[in-house]
Amino acid sequence: MANRTIRAAAVQIAPDLTGRAGTIERVLNAIAEAAEKGAELIVFPETFVPYYPYFSFVLPPIQQGPEHLRLYEEAVVVPSPETQAVADAARKRGVVVVLGVNERDKGSLFNTQLIFDADGTLALKRRKITPTYHERMVWGQGDGAGLRVVETKVGRVGALACWEHYNPLARYALMSQHEEIHVGHFPGSLVGPVFAEQIEVTMRHHALEAGAFVVNSTGWLTEDQISSVTEDPKLQKGLRDGCMTCIISPEGRHVVPPLTAGEGILIADLDMALVTKRKRMMDSVGHYARPELLHLVHDARPTQPVRRIEEEQDLTTSQEQEAEDV
Repeated sequence: MANRTIRAAAVQIAPDLTGRAGTIERVLNAIAEAAEKGAELIVFPETFVPYYPYFSFVLPPIQQGPEHLRLYEEAVVVPSPETQAVADAARKRGVVVVLGVNERDKGSLFNTQLIFDADGTLALKRRKITPTYHERMVWGQGDGAGLRVVETKVGRVGALACWEHYNPLARYALMSQHEEIHVGHFPGSLVGPVFAEQIEVTMRHHALEAGAFVVNSTGWLTEDQISSVTEDPKLQKGLRDGCMTCIISPEGRHVVPPLTAGEGILIADLDMALVTKRKRMMDSVGHYARPELLHLVHDARPTQPVRRIEEEQDLTTSQEQEAEDV
């Protein structure tokens, strides 16, 4: 891997705000376009399918009911025909695809990141551990089981969504698993120009600290789409800018100029030798760590609302009965 070059693509396009079918079509078209340009890794924005819940940022809670219910109807079940379509595209093109979705699991929605390996297998399904601010009314919480780096055709890949990057321990959990390529997802078209500046700082810092490449994708809304979310000109200001689709080297530098407005696909070649070059100087989870002074406890067990112990009870009862018979 040290002497390999990986071609990565970071996609910044608009979703179809009318539903998942249209957005999935855009995903498949972008996979085809990026693959034709030689991409081996293709990254899409946060909860891109069917769309990021922009309504939750500008509407008061009492008005969110209809849009929240519509998001339930359009959300993605994993597995489903939609995830199979992406898996098939990844396998057909021989590419690794990282896609953000609104995942529906029975009565709950989750901000979920899916990593499809180049053979079409779902290498990772992880849920954002803590939805941010307005998002807490939309999504449930993820768990430590998703803080996992996976082996793929392009190397060891880890992923976090949006402000999870402001949780240094979540980042360290992935760094400790020696990720070589880190994938970031943000919604884009949110908050304003300051959001793009913050994203850039965060992505460049993680690349430096992790000694890894960072491929980050943010979404984009057209003016018509912004108007469809809210007709209030003052609130519309909160649905513009905030885009920073970028590809960062382990040295904290942009490999290609970032995409901060409009639709497009960034393509860059990642010289994986730079991972070792950076870590030779500073390996945060290796020779630069001081685990006897500071260390992370990572509970990687999936959380469950119910733990059923009927079988244990049956076994105990059986053992007690055998003792009485003796």
